[in-house]
Amino acid sequence: MNAPEPGLAPPAVGQALPHESAHLHVAGAAAYIDDLPELAGTLHAAPALSLKAHARIVRIDLEEARAVPGVVDILTAADVPHNAIGTVLHDEPVLAEGQVLWVGQPVALVLARSVKAARVAARRVRVDYEDSAPGPQLDADAALQAHSFILPPARLRRGDAAAAIAAAPQRVQGELRIGGQEHFYLEGQIAYVVPREDGQLLIHSSTQHPGDVQHQVRHALGLADADIVVECRRMGGGFGGKESQAAWFAVAAAVAARKHGRPVKLRADRDDDFLITGKRHDYLVRYAAGVDQAGRLRGVQLMFASRCGYSADLSGPVNDRTVLHADNCYQLPIAGAGGLAIDSYRLKTPMQSATAFRGFGGPQGMLGIENLIDDVARALGSDPLDVRRANLYAADGSGVTHYGQTVDDNLGPRIIDTLARDCDYAGRRKEIAAFNAGSPVIKRGLALTPVKFGISFTATHYNQAGALVYVYQDGSVQVNHGGTEMGQGLHTKVQQIVADALGLPARAVRVTASDTGKVPNASATAASSGTDLNGMAAQQAALQVRARLAAVAARALGCTESEVLFRDGQVRGGGRALGFGELAKQAYLQRAQLWSDGFYATPKIHWDKASFTGRPFFYYAWGAACSEVAIDTLTGEMKVLRVDILHDVGRSINPALDIGQIEGGFVQGMGWLTTEELIWNEQGKLTTHAPSTYKIPVAGDVPPVFNVKLWDGANREESIYRSKAVGEPPLMLAISVLHAIRDALAAARGGGPVRLDAPATPEAILRALHWQPGKLGSAGKLGSDPDFGKLGSGKLGSDPDFPRA
Repeated sequence: MNAPEPGLAPPAVGQALPHESAHLHVAGAAAYIDDLPELAGTLHAAPALSLKAHARIVRIDLEEARAVPGVVDILTAADVPHNAIGTVLHDEPVLAEGQVLWVGQPVALVLARSVKAARVAARRVRVDYEDSAPGPQLDADAALQAHSFILPPARLRRGDAAAAIAAAPQRVQGELRIGGQEHFYLEGQIAYVVPREDGQLLIHSSTQHPGDVQHQVRHALGLADADIVVECRRMGGGFGGKESQAAWFAVAAAVAARKHGRPVKLRADRDDDFLITGKRHDYLVRYAAGVDQAGRLRGVQLMFASRCGYSADLSGPVNDRTVLHADNCYQLPIAGAGGLAIDSYRLKTPMQSATAFRGFGGPQGMLGIENLIDDVARALGSDPLDVRRANLYAADGSGVTHYGQTVDDNLGPRIIDTLARDCDYAGRRKEIAAFNAGSPVIKRGLALTPVKFGISFTATHYNQAGALVYVYQDGSVQVNHGGTEMGQGLHTKVQQIVADALGLPARAVRVTASDTGKVPNASATAASSGTDLNGMAAQQAALQVRARLAAVAARALGCTESEVLFRDGQVRGGGRALGFGELAKQAYLQRAQLWSDGFYATPKIHWDKASFTGRPFFYYAWGAACSEVAIDTLTGEMKVLRVDILHDVGRSINPALDIGQIEGGFVQGMGWLTTEELIWNEQGKLTTHAPSTYKIPVAGDVPPVFNVKLWDGANREESIYRSKAVGEPPLMLAISVLHAIRDALAAARGGGPVRLDAPATPEAILRALHWQPGKLGSAGKLGSDPDFGKLGSGKLGSDPDFPRA
């Protein structure tokens, strides 16, 4: 029905079209929530935050705050009908009640006639505290030792790892600490709540998950979902930070709006945003492995312990994904005489609840196994790329993951080989060795690391989406779907998909704000699944409308429905043509339905969380990056000199957007691993809570040579236009930067093991230069150490006293 004909313009899908809001962005005309006109009577809210990490509230004194001109009211926990929310568990107080759990916890909410008055008054709320008995430990080691868990630990066992390690010719063990990461979205957290008739609410929320905001407000206020409409036209960035944690801001504003019957806006000050909201989980990783002479894994033990903060939030699925991505591209020893043991500990700590962040636990799992592989190579005196290749999943697609999914579309070996050839890895390796031999201060390093990232929500029920497509009498088209736009271009891709389905140029299709009143029960725009889910749902809706239009066109053109061609805004058949608008008008007059809904549920996936078995992912996205760096051994300063990337996006719907996501994701990952450092002091206060102390990458940090290419190949699975997700996978390409730094450090240290924690700040690089191996965390140690495998509080993976999931 839609086969191409000579002389016609190319379809919208596959074209490098600009972002659908680009012209608005550059003109400053793209409306974000704080740009919306404020209704008469709008009140502004500001939270008063706790100054203690773990203490009992003795008294809240509001007198000085109430005296600030313009203050209308100050809410406390007593004003919240149901003072506990949470995406998974309802374990998060809206306002502190009886005790405070972290520095930055909202204790009260000031309402005033201006933003300034609200913020001034919030800082004049006085709270008397009484220090509690020692509670949750801030330090990961202490929390692990104290068995301070926010959720039960999880274990995965395949064979006898300890026996396999003991029988292996060579053994290696090590430790890695991985820092967290602040989302640092350009648009901070914000909600604007407008009361409607009969107790209903309209909520403008900067959120990746309007449905979750709806549910949390419903729970806190005791309403029904149908009483609440959540709308989001666009966000100024999200990166996971607005998946679950946008809800608190909406709930707080909704409680105030409900009480006063007036619109309430809550826009967080950047410092408050830092203190209130969660970050990427930081991790303590310990590992041990037995390998053969070629570095192939024979037995592996992995321990991941993440600081989750004061509440569960999304820590369960985040840590589960860490376990699922602990293989990256490598066949872990799960069969025959091999063995694998993975322990995942979810630590309760008196700090902001860690939350979703691009990659959702996957980057930490992949970084752990990459560190292990690199340590094996350093210990054996091998090129790390050779050891990586020795452990890759079978190129014939017969490899099986530790959770039972067959890796039947294994692009890893081909992508690695192609990139290594195109970037001249072998030749540059020799050049760098020669440079380092003649350079006593500046040392260069090179690393090529792969990426395999599973695409789908591990919570299987989230893998569904809905959409609506409307064709109006004039032929204009409007689309609404359950996904949200945070700058990544989801609306643009959906626009292209619907345009192609109806044979229109992309500009003829208008995508409207995400709205729980139009598409209900929508999943979060997360897990890199936005286009996969919503694009397919929108296409289904558009094709249903097209089928009805085709029936009208066939009668008008004197041909069969199968002969009708939709292209270039024209409808052709039987040697004649109609304009799309003209056809729409005729269809209306003939009472044909010109709108439809579409629904899509990802096929083939299933997952048993208890046993860590199943097929949690519809497919894998693959990639590889080669990074070259230079370090100054006197100051610890580092510069990324060159990056080459080859990344798999299937058949790209929009190459410009995909390359932009790859570049942006890589740079954000580079920031996580090199410059972005979160520091809490002994009192539990986050001290890096502003741009002056927390350093994200800037333009000058982008590599001067930055080559990005897309792998040429279609998705093996039947995704939308055989494309692949591109939101999260590119972030993990930046692991190559950290390992290039490790390579430079190895050159500076004269070879042997390297201990480098992330982020690799200048201080961390200097520590790594002077690090001396010890029994605990002796990265790269080989031999028969009798204490081998005793990592931390007990034998890794075999402590009978450790709680089981």
